[in-house]
Amino acid sequence: MAGMKGISAPTIYVCTRMRVRKSKLLPREEYLRMLNMSLPEITRVIEETNYKQEIDELSPTFKGIDLLEVALSWNLAKEYQRIQEITPGTLKQFTRAYLRYWDIQNVLTILRGKSQGEKTGKIKEVLVPAGSLDKIVLDRLLAEDSPDRVIEALKGRRLYPVLAREYPAAKETGSFARMENELYKQFYAEIIAESGGGDAGGRLFLAFIRLDIDVKNILTLFRLRADKIQEDTKEMYIAGGTLSAADFAALNTIRDYREFTDQLRAKVRTEPVVELLKGLETERPVHEIASLLVRVQMEQMEKLSKRNPFSIYPILVYLEKKKYEVFNLRALARGKESKLPSEMIGKYLVM
Repeated sequence: MAGMKGISAPTIYVCTRMRVRKSKLLPREEYLRMLNMSLPEITRVIEETNYKQEIDELSPTFKGIDLLEVALSWNLAKEYQRIQEITPGTLKQFTRAYLRYWDIQNVLTILRGKSQGEKTGKIKEVLVPAGSLDKIVLDRLLAEDSPDRVIEALKGRRLYPVLAREYPAAKETGSFARMENELYKQFYAEIIAESGGGDAGGRLFLAFIRLDIDVKNILTLFRLRADKIQEDTKEMYIAGGTLSAADFAALNTIRDYREFTDQLRAKVRTEPVVELLKGLETERPVHEIASLLVRVQMEQMEKLSKRNPFSIYPILVYLEKKKYEVFNLRALARGKESKLPSEMIGKYLVM
């Protein structure tokens, strides 16, 4: 086949598998149908999909929304672990690096849960052991009796220096936002350093990471606007995208919404993001902007995946789409349990 010279058979195999897996994910129409269903009906639909095995295994122990929460988390973690097993060479290295994102998510979930006096079982339900901290490590962290002890138990791990430095202030203010941001800054800095080998695979991975950072920085700017935070915000900026630190700081000082979106368009050089910003004529809730940005990011990744069919992209596209499938099913279940109107739940879904 033309254009496949020099591509290894394992790479062709894993990229083809990812496309097959992606084709089995729930389509937009299915979510629209579920919006008009009750929670037991949604559970029955999910039972007929790829989540059946987990639901069957867990149904003797869990019921209702708890059963769904645990089944979705288990399925996602198992799927991510399987993908790491079949991914070859540098593709495995990039996949593993990117999945360390779950270490941040899991540790923050444990810390927040412990701080709020949440039951261990409830915290465990939403953990996804897909990063470098496996189920055994996460269970050990869950067994600790306080957030301080959780952080101590992470000594020697990548996250520890940032956690040790940031936790005292987080404890004092009761907010984990700055600590979370510092963890992501470290995560992206490490990934950029790891992918900087100069080869084609590294360059493609870097392009994805830059897009991810842009999306995070843009969303932070919209959040800061919504919270009307005007103090020095350079701490919130993540380096490595197309927005410079100076641009980020300047954008945060613009109070007029129209001027803000015009200036942001001029600074961000990612075409689909520019197009999206053109459509945001009036202010929207932050969660809507988050969904729109994710949608644009996914579309851009799909384009890159079509252009580079045997690269890291088909793997990343599937990892992300699978993550959002679980996110959507969770949002549907929680929304239905809280008796939220369907239109409101729909705005949170990434379709």
